[in-house]
Amino acid sequence: MNPSKTSDQSTTPITGGRRRSILPAQRVLIAPSILSADFARLAEDSMAALNAGGDLLHVDIMDGQFVPNLSMGPAICASLHRALPSVFLDVHLMVMDPAAYIEPFAKAGASHITFHIEVAPEPLALIERIHALGLTAGLAINPDTPAEALFPFLNEIEVALVMSVHPGFSGQKFIASVLTKTRALRDAGHPSMRVEMDGGVTPACAADCRAHGCDMMVAATAIFGRSDYAAAIAGLRA
Repeated sequence: MNPSKTSDQSTTPITGGRRRSILPAQRVLIAPSILSADFARLAEDSMAALNAGGDLLHVDIMDGQFVPNLSMGPAICASLHRALPSVFLDVHLMVMDPAAYIEPFAKAGASHITFHIEVAPEPLALIERIHALGLTAGLAINPDTPAEALFPFLNEIEVALVMSVHPGFSGQKFIASVLTKTRALRDAGHPSMRVEMDGGVTPACAADCRAHGCDMMVAATAIFGRSDYAAAIAGLRA
């Protein structure tokens, strides 16, 4: 993949310069999650996944409180952005205080920020802050959170993310019962809203994800845990 293509397809502006969709339309997007990449050669490994057919990079941020693990911070995002400046960086905040991280990640080169409804008493205010910084915005739910928790905000976001594992670690088994949530969100959301599945996504369950309305799939070990990234990504799309 030519890394510059993500800058051409990343967003579509609407009234007031607001961004509404992650493009290209009519295409299922595959987002390799760098959580399972080789951090000793992060830029090279990330670029290999994009060249193998990935559309954007998913960046999982964990604070050790909202989830039982720590991951990377804005400095890693900034370094990745410097190395791959035209690549769309999909930042997923799995943190107790998402408000504290929006500006740092926007400055670090994030293209999109998703935060969790479970820790956001005023989601609309955070969505508006993300949009004001020129980024697209998303809301996420954990496996035990009903899809209806996102319904009041679907017209305001570009991505609705459904966790298909309990967040914190890559390599977990896909929880198939969340598929009813992705279908509900697809049916309730605006036409250009992406429905993103994150957690345990493999070629074995990718067809079910697509059939239930997912048009954006995150994969970590299913891509970076394989020797042939192109075959892994092709399997997710097939």
